[in-house]
Amino acid sequence: MTSSKDRSVTATLAAATCTLLGTIPAPVDAQEEPKWDFNTSVLYYGEDGSRVQDASLKALIRRMFVDDRYLTLGVTVDTLTGATPSGAIRQDVAQTFTRPSGNGSYVVPAGEHPLDDTFKDTRVALSANWTQPMGRAGLFDVGTSFSKEYDYTHLGVNAKYAHDFNKRNTTLSGGISFSKDSLDPVGGSPQPLSEMLDVGDISNRSGSEDKDIIDVVVGITQVINPKLIVQANYSLSQSDGYLNNPYKVLSVVDPITGDTLARTPGIEGGPSGIFLFENRPDTRTQHSIYTQAKYYMGGKVLDVSYRYMTDDWEIDSHTVDLRYRWPLGSEKYLEPHLRFYTQSEAEFYRLSLPDPNDPDGAPLPAYASSDYRLGNFDAITAGLKYGWTTRNGNEMSVRLEWYRQTGTIPADQIIGNQANRDNYPDLNAVIAQFSYRFDL
Repeated sequence: MTSSKDRSVTATLAAATCTLLGTIPAPVDAQEEPKWDFNTSVLYYGEDGSRVQDASLKALIRRMFVDDRYLTLGVTVDTLTGATPSGAIRQDVAQTFTRPSGNGSYVVPAGEHPLDDTFKDTRVALSANWTQPMGRAGLFDVGTSFSKEYDYTHLGVNAKYAHDFNKRNTTLSGGISFSKDSLDPVGGSPQPLSEMLDVGDISNRSGSEDKDIIDVVVGITQVINPKLIVQANYSLSQSDGYLNNPYKVLSVVDPITGDTLARTPGIEGGPSGIFLFENRPDTRTQHSIYTQAKYYMGGKVLDVSYRYMTDDWEIDSHTVDLRYRWPLGSEKYLEPHLRFYTQSEAEFYRLSLPDPNDPDGAPLPAYASSDYRLGNFDAITAGLKYGWTTRNGNEMSVRLEWYRQTGTIPADQIIGNQANRDNYPDLNAVIAQFSYRFDL
C-alpha cells in the first residue's frame, strides 16, 4: 500500500522531471474539459551608474486539450533604456564621439568611462509551441518564435522529442532549432575596423546584415531513487554571418603613453580621437555540457546545476547555480538562489589598438573587439524568492536579486597611462520580479 508521504514524493519528483526536460505537464486526462493556464510576470532589471534599465512583461499561455496535448503561446515585451559602454577607453581629457546615427555627437567628461546614452529600444517577442504524445512513451514538441526590435528581427523554428524507458525512470531527449536573424543598425552597418567619421559622413556604412544560428541538444534524465533525479545535456550551437556589434568601437592609442590618438578635426562636433569599429569572425561554434540534480528532503528541494561552455573564439565559461526551496507550511515557500559565473576572454579581445600608421608598430589584427562581454570576468547573483498559493488556488511569487560583475584586463594589453585607470569598471544590478499563475 502506498502512503500519502510516498505519493507526495512521487508527485514532487514528477514535477521535477518535467522541469528538467523543459516541458510542462498537462494536468488533465482524457475525461477532463480543456482549460487555459496563464503564467505571467513583470520584471525589472537595473544597472548602476545610469546604465541599462529593462522593464519586461511576459506571459505564457497554455491551452490544454484532451489526451495530454497542449498549445503554448508566449508573449514578451521589453523596454530598454540607459547607457552602455561604447568600447572606447577612459582619458584624462573630455572625449567627443559621433552618434551611431551619424546625425550628431556626444561628449564624455574627462576621467569617465565612455558610455553611449542612445541605448533605447522596445522588443516584442512571440512564440508558439504544440506538444503531444507520440505513442505510449514519447512526447513531441514543435514551435516557432519571432521577435522584433528597432534594428533587429528574429525568426526561428524548433522541434524536440523525448522518450521514456525503464518504467519511465529514464528519459532520452533531443532537440534542434534554427533561427534567421536580420540586423539593420541605426545609420547602417560600419565596415569592419573602419574609422568613426565626422557628423553627417556615413561613407563607411552599408545596409542590413544577416546571421543564421543552428542549435542542437541531446540529453538524458534519470530517476536515481525516490528522492533524487539527475540530468545531463550536451548542446552544440553554430552561428554564421554578421556577428559584429555595429555600435562598438576601439580606441587607437599611442604605443608609449597608451592615450587615445587625437584626430585631425573635421567639422565641429566630430570625434576627438581615432576610434575604429570592431570586427569579429563571421562564424562561431559553441559546445556546452550541462548537468543538474534535484534532491527531495522531506518537503525541501535542493536544485544544483553546472554548465561548462567552450567555443572556437577561445571563450571558456563555468556556471554553478544553486536553489533551495524551503516550504513554509503547505501554501508558502522561500527559495534562496546563488549563481556563480566565470569566463575567459575571446582570443581577439583587445583593450585598445595600435596606431595603424606607425611604421614601427604592430599591424592591425584581423579581428578585434573591446566589448566587455567578451572579456575575462566573474559574476555572482544572489537573491531570494517568496511564493504562495492564493485562496482560489492560484500561484504568486516575488523575487529580488542582486548581480555583481567584476572583470580584469590581460596585463600584456595595458600600455603606459592605462595602468592608472579603471579599464573594466565593476557592474552592479538589481533584479525584481513579480509572477502570477492562474487557470481559466
